[in-house]
Amino acid sequence: MVELKSTRDREKMRHAGRVVAEVLVLLRQAVRAGITTHDLDVIADREIRARGGIPVFKGYHGYPASVCVSINDQVVHGIPGDRVMRSGDLVSIDLGATVEGFVGDSAFSMFVGEPPNERAAELLKVTEESLYQGIQAAVVGARLGDIGAAVQQYVEAHGFSVVRDFVGHGVGRQMHEEPQVPNYGTPGKGMLVKPGLAIAIEPMVNLGGYQVDVEDDGWTVTTRDHSLSAHFEHTIFIDADGPEILTAIS
Repeated sequence: MVELKSTRDREKMRHAGRVVAEVLVLLRQAVRAGITTHDLDVIADREIRARGGIPVFKGYHGYPASVCVSINDQVVHGIPGDRVMRSGDLVSIDLGATVEGFVGDSAFSMFVGEPPNERAAELLKVTEESLYQGIQAAVVGARLGDIGAAVQQYVEAHGFSVVRDFVGHGVGRQMHEEPQVPNYGTPGKGMLVKPGLAIAIEPMVNLGGYQVDVEDDGWTVTTRDHSLSAHFEHTIFIDADGPEILTAIS
């Protein structure tokens, strides 16, 4: 069942979103050649707690860390460890926090130093813009299919592919609530968007095919053809005035 959120809920979700945004800024600043993915996890855990939050990823279905760090052909859910980042790596960082009982969830991708080529740089740009295409389509009276179609059409117009196996989702007191929010779809199809809907839109876009596999650790998702993948995400709240990005970096 989809729970529509109240004005009071929205205020609390703004706080959670602000915490996530602030910590993501620090993580972006920390990314450089020579740092390990574990180093980022230490920063994420410390800075979320310093702001009165709880890392929502840690312990979620047994996930062992406070942040997901996925590199190059890793799409999502990369577990931090001793992997050292190198110049030219494409790094995707996904972070969630519970603050005052509500969740904020956001993600971004970036290169360590300069991108290896123009096509890789375009992948990053198109993936981020596809997120905003989806957000613009998330208005009262639209359908979920309109959101997914906006993402998919933009991505495929640039010759990239949208991951099908992992999608966006409702957000609130839990990180994953109904409804599911695919990054692909048919305009005019799916659930009607109503005031009070809070969702995370999160395009995962591959340079090659859309097919993915889960590695032996049970978490890390990789592109089947080992092409690069990028990931951007925002938590938004929708009312009659349109979508508000709760995890925006101010």
